[in-house]
Formats: sequence, structure tokens, C-alpha cells
Amino acid sequence: MLSRIFVTDAQYFDYDLLLVIIFLMCLGLIMLYSTSSYENGTFYFRKQAIFGAASFGVMFLVSKIDYHIYGAFSFECYLLAMFLMALVQTPLGHSANGAKRWIRITENLTLQPAEIMKIAVILFISYELCRLGNKAHAREGAVRVFAFGIAAAAGVRYLTDNLSTAVIVLAITCILYFVVHPKLKPFLAMLVGGVVMAVVLISFLSASISESDNFRLSRIITWLDPENHTDTGGFQVMQGLYAIGSGGFFGKGLGNSTQKLGVIPEAQNDMILAIVCEELGVFGSIIILLLFSLLLYRLMFIARNAPDLYGSLVATGIFAHIALQVILNVMVVTNTIPTTGITLPFISYGGTSLLFLMVEMGIALGIARKIKIKDA
Repeated sequence: MLSRIFVTDAQYFDYDLLLVIIFLMCLGLIMLYSTSSYENGTFYFRKQAIFGAASFGVMFLVSKIDYHIYGAFSFECYLLAMFLMALVQTPLGHSANGAKRWIRITENLTLQPAEIMKIAVILFISYELCRLGNKAHAREGAVRVFAFGIAAAAGVRYLTDNLSTAVIVLAITCILYFVVHPKLKPFLAMLVGGVVMAVVLISFLSASISESDNFRLSRIITWLDPENHTDTGGFQVMQGLYAIGSGGFFGKGLGNSTQKLGVIPEAQNDMILAIVCEELGVFGSIIILLLFSLLLYRLMFIARNAPDLYGSLVATGIFAHIALQVILNVMVVTNTIPTTGITLPFISYGGTSLLFLMVEMGIALGIARKIKIKDA
């Protein structure tokens, strides 16, 4: 059990968290080069390395800022994220792979506003919970908190057509509210009810529907029977499973994947873990998951030892975001849930995603700086 350790004026810096971030970024660059170099040379590697270096500088800059300032402007951040998502529906919006989720800034640079909303929700919902205090436990407080959370999720879903990120945004809101709520039973009841509804719905779909024109419904049907739906998305899933199975425990060796050779579409994105398993085996995937576990442990440490409730909730929100994204990505790659397009943090290709992940890490390091430790 972690214990609170502040009382003196000695400043704390979480070098463990910093080292884990560096290891994950370096491992991500190595796998990105291995996954994409056969087709595009060093294009993805160079672009991600440039974003990584810039994001690293942003992280240190953010870590120097008092995190209470973010709380003071959290509502403005929330509104800004909403505004930027609305711009996706204007001529500034950019489409890729059939989805319109980006804003075009320059010819070669785009921005995904949904990533900003993740941070905005963490900062603003945490601030609202602190401001409401015990009133957050009452019906009026709960309605207010969830109204903002649901509005943010709806904005992500309908303005950027991104259901998976909308689910993450709403889940972050629920987790933050769960942390401050004194009672456990209502949340257990909702969880059990949600699981029962999901099982009933999946059973109905598997028994009565074999085809659908609806994009998301077809993903569920494909997930239930990928072998017979290779032309509607099952192909990527099946090839990912073949990649995982063919890697064995120690893998074929770095760079020796065959599934990345045009077999798995966009392997550098949400399916990169399958290539990791093929080249580095189960051993390599365990190493990555252990690094993520250590990252989450450090975030938990910061949340538990933060000097105030706001810092603790923000660190908890960052913890929830990373944990949800890692779990969902692993579940998609192993076909435990339908494909969602959720990327693996720090490992998958994506400049916007990496930038705002590093902003979150900077905020966490900034909270850690405020921890007061006992002198040995």
C-alpha cells in the first residue's frame, strides 16, 4: 500500500516516470521503423522522431507550470476543444481512410481535436468535482458533472465521428466521479447491468444478423465471425492473429515480420502490437505491457501523494486514459472486442496523439514536482 510522504520542503521529481516514458518512446520508434520501412523507407520514423523530440520539449515546459493554472482555465480548454471539433465539420476538416476527424493546418500537418478533448475533460471534470465538494455526491452535482462529460463524448462522436474516443472520454468522467463518490454499490449495479445488456445484445446479433450496411454494426458482426467476413474487416483481424501466433515466445526477430509486408493494412497504427508479437514474440509484448504497468504505477503513486485533491484527480484521469487505451488496443488486436481504431500509446504512429500524450505526462510530472518528501 502506498503511503503519503510529504511534509518537508525537499522537491520531488519522478525520474522513474521519465525513464519509462523514454523507454516507451524509443521502443515505439524502433517498432515503427521496423513496421513501415519496407514500404515508405524512413518516412514514418522520421516524422514520428521529429514529433517525439518536439513533444519531449513540450512535456518539460508543461511540467514547469503550476498545474493549478490549468484548473483555473479548464473550462476555457473545454470550450476550445469543442470549438476545434466543430471546425472538423467545416472546409478546414480533413478526411483520411474514410473518416473525417482532423483539421488541416498545413499541407503536411493535421490536428485531431478529439485528443485535446481527452485532456480538457480530465482537467475540467477534476476541477468541477473539487469545486462541488460534497455537493458532487448529490443528484444535482452528479447531473452537472455527467452533463459535461456526456456533452464532451457527444461532441467527439458527432463532430468527429469517433465513437471509440467518445467512449474513452465518457469512461474518464465515470472513473473520476467514482473516485470521489463514497458509495460503491451504485457503480457495481451499473457495471453488472451494462455487462448483462452487452451479453444480451451480442447474443441477439450473433443469432439473428449476418450482414449489415451499418459501418459499426458490420464491425460487430465481423468480430463475431471474422473468418466468414474477410471482405468487410475480418481480414485485418485474422492476419493480426496469424502474426501473433506465428511469433511464438521469442518471435522471428526484429524486422523479420511477413504480415507487415502489405498483408495487414496500416500496420503502423492500431495493429502495431501484432507486429511486435510476430517479431519479438510473447516475450516482447510482455516487456511492453510491463513498461505500461510501471508507467501506470508511477501515475498511481503521483495521484496518491499529490498535495491536493485537484492534483490527485488529474493524475487519476491521466491514469484512466492511458489504462483504457492500452487495454482497448490489446483487446482489439487479440479480437476480444470489435476493431475500434484505438492506437497503442507511445508505440503506434500518430503525431497529434504523441504530442498530447506528452502534454499529459508533463502535467503528471508537474504534479509530482509539488510532492514534498521526507529527508532520508
